Amino acid sequence: MDLDIAIQKHAQWKFKFRDALHNKEQVDAAAISKDNNCEFGKWLHGDAKAQFGTVGSYAKCVTEHTAFHVEAGKVAVLVNAHKSDEAERLMAAGSAYDQASKRVAVSIIELKNATHKKNATHQ
Repeated sequence: MDLDIAIQKHAQWKFKFRDALHNKEQVDAAAISKDNNCEFGKWLHGDAKAQFGTVGSYAKCVTEHTAFHVEAGKVAVLVNAHKSDEAERLMAAGSAYDQASKRVAVSIIELKNATHKKNATHQ
């Protein structure tokens, strides 16, 4: 799993939401709300758990990833309802979504650093 790409993909949700609002498209709010539907989430709950489940930053990453998807799901519901102003408010700087987005990125970086250390000690 390329954790740098995982960070990028989660950061891109804001742009995807804005595109969907602009184009009056629907997003899969139910899938977005769940933390085990994206590629990173599948890895996090699968191989990563087996390999790194005892690493302290793993549990934090799971928690932050779940929180991000909960907030993203809230935005997705507003996108589907074509409530642009409300969706933008939920994504604004300092919002719960914004904070969750930042925290998930930091937690992925922390997990990346911890997994590199763990992998280095087992070589």
